[in-house]
Amino acid sequence: MLYVVPTPIGNLGDMTARGIEVLQKVALILAEDTRTSRVLLDHFGIQTPIRAFHQHNEHQVLSGLIDLLQADKDIALISDAGTPGISDPGFLLIRACQEAEVDVTVLPGPTAFVPALVASGLPSDRFHFEGFLPHKKGRQSRLQWLAGYPYSIILYESPHRLIKCLEQISTFLPGRKVCVARELSKMHEDIRTGTVDELLTYYQGQSKVRGEVVLIIGPSAGSPGDE
Repeated sequence: MLYVVPTPIGNLGDMTARGIEVLQKVALILAEDTRTSRVLLDHFGIQTPIRAFHQHNEHQVLSGLIDLLQADKDIALISDAGTPGISDPGFLLIRACQEAEVDVTVLPGPTAFVPALVASGLPSDRFHFEGFLPHKKGRQSRLQWLAGYPYSIILYESPHRLIKCLEQISTFLPGRKVCVARELSKMHEDIRTGTVDELLTYYQGQSKVRGEVVLIIGPSAGSPGDE
């Protein structure tokens, strides 16, 4: 069995009892960054062997992992934070398990965009999850496509690219309401909603932006999503 186990996006208190139980009983834990995950595992006294599994090695180790699973070894997959497969490694392994007829169980748990969307105050009945935009090639074409989407849009962004991203939203999706959600579930959680230009002015005035960022872009005025 492959277990896909979500991990806290900030507050370790969000780790579920079931998630801890699974991580304690499996034969192996696959982690995006073993150093980051070791902090979590040590906190809960989990001593299961851990191995790196990330975008740079997932193709090379895939067949060996399927061999282990087919030899009746249970494996858990975790990422640095949140649910594996959502802008994190996981898709290739899960697909390979399905092709090899290996059972997969996905535990429910934390993911950053859901609390950000709900707390934003922007329409949440329909939305498009874009995740990370391309850093260079194809970025403008994606923003042009998103400009025609009539409902709320969810982006992930790093703190040092936040201002650039807001500038591009102001250019390609002018006048939209936007929410910037940072440090979710942590002590300095910060969720701000306003027009894109208001938020751009605010963050340009900050000396340093910290924490991974979730951006929610509201629908354009008069679109179906704005009703």
